[in-house]
Amino acid sequence: MMAWTGLLLLELGLYASCFVCGIVTAASITIVQGNFGGLCMLYGLVSYNATTSAIGVQSSSPSSLCYFVSAISVMVAVVCFSLSLYLLYTFCIDGDIRRERMWMNLIVAVCGVFLFFLLITGCMLKIGRDSLCTSVTVTVPNVTSCEDAQARKWVSPLKGGRFYNSLHKAETAVWINFFFWLIIGVLVVIQRRQSSGSKMIVGGHGGYGGPAGGLFGDPGVTAAETEPFFNRPARPQ
Repeated sequence: MMAWTGLLLLELGLYASCFVCGIVTAASITIVQGNFGGLCMLYGLVSYNATTSAIGVQSSSPSSLCYFVSAISVMVAVVCFSLSLYLLYTFCIDGDIRRERMWMNLIVAVCGVFLFFLLITGCMLKIGRDSLCTSVTVTVPNVTSCEDAQARKWVSPLKGGRFYNSLHKAETAVWINFFFWLIIGVLVVIQRRQSSGSKMIVGGHGGYGGPAGGLFGDPGVTAAETEPFFNRPARPQ
């Protein structure tokens, strides 16, 4: 029981951490979009005005790309928040958390779906940010990294002061979220196996009730029910 409670508390902490990571990712992407006038700068290209020594935007990705990243992060955060509240409510009201096998199978399925979308989101952020940084270092003179471009002048109303830091923070939060959900999946599988093992032990407890009881773990089988039908002694007249 102590090991079971420890796994549940660890799972609860992971849900809370995943919630924070989802909020950080969505907020960071939204801030970058707001600073660039609603443009999605993942896979974007920049231009450079030598007269004003200002950096501009040559092309950007569709806004739906950034909306997709934010939507996935918000969905993960909402699910994690809901699961955290449910576990806390159950633990505080009932004093114990008992989950059926079907419930744990559902968590494993949700975990697989989130891992798939978080992997896609992390790759999109990684490749999109690298593409933008390549355009910055190639187009803007005397700039060898995106960090240097944050200190350069940008065409109004663009605000590129922290675009790289925000994109890097969003990507880091996604990969941390992915790693945490991987751990959650492993924990739920372990709890499911422990639950199956405890049921088998409970079913077989109390000795050998008979052939059917020993085989199927049914403690309700009596000796009379397992007695051979044709070998029963004759009843006295």
